[in-house]
Amino acid sequence: MYFIGFDVGSSSVKACLLDADTGTTVASAFFPETEMALSSPQPGFAEQHPDQWWKNACLASQAVMQKALVPADEVKAIGISYQMHGLVVVDKDMNVLRPSIIWCDSRAVGIGNKAFQELGADVVLPHLLNSPGNFTASKLAWVKENEPDVFAKVYKFMLPGDYLAARMTGEVVTTPSGLSEGVLWDFLDEQPAGFLLDYFGFSTDMIPTVVPTFSNQGELTAEAAEALGLAAGTPVSYRAGDQPNNAFSLNVLEPGEVAATAGTSGVVYGVSDQTKYDAKSRVNTFLHVNHMLGSPRYGVLLCVNGTGILNSWLRNTLLQGTISYSKMNELAAQAPIGADGLVCLPFGNGAERELENQDLGAAFRGLQFNRHGMNHWIRASQEGIVFALYYGMRVMETLGVSLKRVRAGEANMFLSPIFRDTFANVSGATIELYNTDGAQGAARAAGLGVGYYKSREDAFTGLTAVQTIEPDAARQAATQEAYARWTAALEEGKK
Repeated sequence: MYFIGFDVGSSSVKACLLDADTGTTVASAFFPETEMALSSPQPGFAEQHPDQWWKNACLASQAVMQKALVPADEVKAIGISYQMHGLVVVDKDMNVLRPSIIWCDSRAVGIGNKAFQELGADVVLPHLLNSPGNFTASKLAWVKENEPDVFAKVYKFMLPGDYLAARMTGEVVTTPSGLSEGVLWDFLDEQPAGFLLDYFGFSTDMIPTVVPTFSNQGELTAEAAEALGLAAGTPVSYRAGDQPNNAFSLNVLEPGEVAATAGTSGVVYGVSDQTKYDAKSRVNTFLHVNHMLGSPRYGVLLCVNGTGILNSWLRNTLLQGTISYSKMNELAAQAPIGADGLVCLPFGNGAERELENQDLGAAFRGLQFNRHGMNHWIRASQEGIVFALYYGMRVMETLGVSLKRVRAGEANMFLSPIFRDTFANVSGATIELYNTDGAQGAARAAGLGVGYYKSREDAFTGLTAVQTIEPDAARQAATQEAYARWTAALEEGKK
């Protein structure tokens, strides 16, 4: 028996086929081999057409099934992980009405801020635990204000994972966790936030049917099954945003446990059982995947948009794609801690929530032409990403999130010794790396959702740490000094 998981990112869609009994990956694949197209028709805009996600999910699924040589009817459940906070709008015939406004799009910041001011912090924060900010609800309000002809045709609005599941099953459903990602969930009333829908003028009919995160959420249609290389009737039994799902992938489900990821964006995600919020919404609280009445689980999320995308920009733009990421890591190791005074502010991928939705842009400070080479640029960039994460982690600590031990997948920026050592030395946290990813996690969760796994322990058979990084006392002082220079540069840049 097997389960298949899909992870819909903004760069690619990955599929993973998991052996249900051993918890090991049988085959995996991602498409496209180069990054998916992302359109920015105006500064601060970021859009993708949902058809890309479906096309690449089909290619990834077909590739996995061809590699594994597993009969389609042996795949018993499907799990979906997806890029958070995006907006997809469709008409009654399930036609996509406009490209998706994705997670790093900044256009709705003003709309969300206005809603926060007019509704009042004393209403918004206790009920939503966040400002409407730049999340899905505000993006839909932007469509209503700026594209009224499109809005008039909207039958349902969805998150990216909802759309992929709808293409699979023909059923438009969502989850409480998903609605909380869009800042559309009332944490006090445990239902969609009616007062916010009323404020924006959204009909409740536009919300998909709400189903549990782990449940039968629909079954593959014959058409979808043929496109995916799977069997008709296979249930979709789990869906979650990429960061709650990353936490699940790492078995981070209980209060005090913390997960991190450093792909296109960088995220630190801590689990809590307390309904706390940051009054400035610099970090955000959502429903975790295992939240239940009487046993609350909340995910406190810090996101830095400019993470792996900065590393990619260095490689593909400054270095013209001439060297590998592993070679870049070797170059970075040739520069000392603090990069000889070169400081990188990595904020070049839209408005940053930890900076109260300011869009500062990226910057390098202290550049000296006769001192700094590419090794300094790369090291300063990796340190700058870590320092930006730690800057937000200090806000998380005020909400009671312990950051003494952090789990992450052995992937993306965590493949860099400079990155992970800097992370451990500036934060003082022990870093545990696991050989897992979002697609594998979604496959495990599908097994829980379909009822095959009877316990959490069963679901994580085969998941073990492959590396542990402890803080290095000999390097912590120098790392903290570099962080102090970085924060000084940030404060100067914010003026």
